[in-house]
Amino acid sequence: MTTKIAVISSKEFFKNILTVAAQVPDITIEPYIYQQPQEACELVRKLKPCDVVFFSGALPYYFSKKHLENLTIPTLILTQDEIAVAASLLAITYKSKIPFERISIDLFDVSNIKHVLSESEIRIEHLKIMDLKKQMLEDCFNLESIVQFHFTLWEQGVTETALTSVHAVYHQLQALGVPAIRMADPQISLLRGLQTAKDQAELFKSKAAQVAVGYLSLQEPQQEQINYLAHSLNAYIQPINQTLFVLYSTRGEMDKLRLNDFLEKWSGTILVGFGYGSTMKEADQHAKIALQFAEKDLSSKCGYILTGDKEMIGPFPYEHKQYSLKNDHPELLQVAKETKLSPSNLSKIIEFSRSRQSLQFTSADLTDYLQVTRRSTERIIKKLVDHGYIKVVGEEMVYQQGRPRAIYELHLSLPQ
Repeated sequence: MTTKIAVISSKEFFKNILTVAAQVPDITIEPYIYQQPQEACELVRKLKPCDVVFFSGALPYYFSKKHLENLTIPTLILTQDEIAVAASLLAITYKSKIPFERISIDLFDVSNIKHVLSESEIRIEHLKIMDLKKQMLEDCFNLESIVQFHFTLWEQGVTETALTSVHAVYHQLQALGVPAIRMADPQISLLRGLQTAKDQAELFKSKAAQVAVGYLSLQEPQQEQINYLAHSLNAYIQPINQTLFVLYSTRGEMDKLRLNDFLEKWSGTILVGFGYGSTMKEADQHAKIALQFAEKDLSSKCGYILTGDKEMIGPFPYEHKQYSLKNDHPELLQVAKETKLSPSNLSKIIEFSRSRQSLQFTSADLTDYLQVTRRSTERIIKKLVDHGYIKVVGEEMVYQQGRPRAIYELHLSLPQ
């Protein structure tokens, strides 16, 4: 089956990608060409049916991100890598004999050029570099400021040429008479990008075809809202009793549903558990487990999703954590064996640690995160303390009467 890839890029980039597209079998490429990268957001809104969206770089993606939430297909950015930086610098220094100190450069990841120079054992004290990633992170991106950066250095005689990552900047510099070249798009990077886009699209399709089963536990039946959900998911819904319903759909349909919005708009009490799987039986088992998690929550509206990979997502609608109910990391398997803790609890504790800025915590902090009783948390902590995976590092005085609360620190290798 052919994979249709929508490429959002400049005209120059699209010409480059066409030179390698034939080397990736079973793909077709649909061009969406902009003159200025700001136009990418409008192109996203005009996308025709396709399997994956391929952005030529971080810039068109940056200008499109507010519209990407509405996409139900994968998106991919061709990131600027060290190969592109090395090839571009080599072209300038070899062909034009211009030293690095006399080149002004804008790029999306300054570390790339630092790695290239370090690996080449080249030491340069004062590079003229503009960090585009910093501008994007601070949400203050300005094309004119990039042009001005290069133009000012050239006009003052500090540099002899400009190396730019942005095609629109290149064209403006050319119009101003500034010698400039575009950052290279190496064929190997383009090939990898197209292959990755194809792989992501195929993976997405395989997941979308998975069975989805959902259990809805209601305080009072809301037939109109139930019918709306069935219509939204192209699902078949069957009542089990007056307050419990089961629905059958696909993961692809579920991915289109905004579960947060759905639960927030529900007019009564509702607990939901959705499960994905390669078979109806597997999806049904996962949905029942997800519903059990929702039932343990103290909220009147709560939902969880358990995927085919045993990844638990939730609770919706107010939080969105993700942790694994599967434990296949060798170190964590040993911890689970020693402490007699379940993979689910270990995964939650790891996600709890990752979510915090400080390594230190109290049992109250962990209780709030796990949404369990204080006693259950203390039992978990004791098991980890007994085996040296959690250590007591201090005490926290309480304002009311009572004993000081212990401050803990997790001493457990976190798998990536």
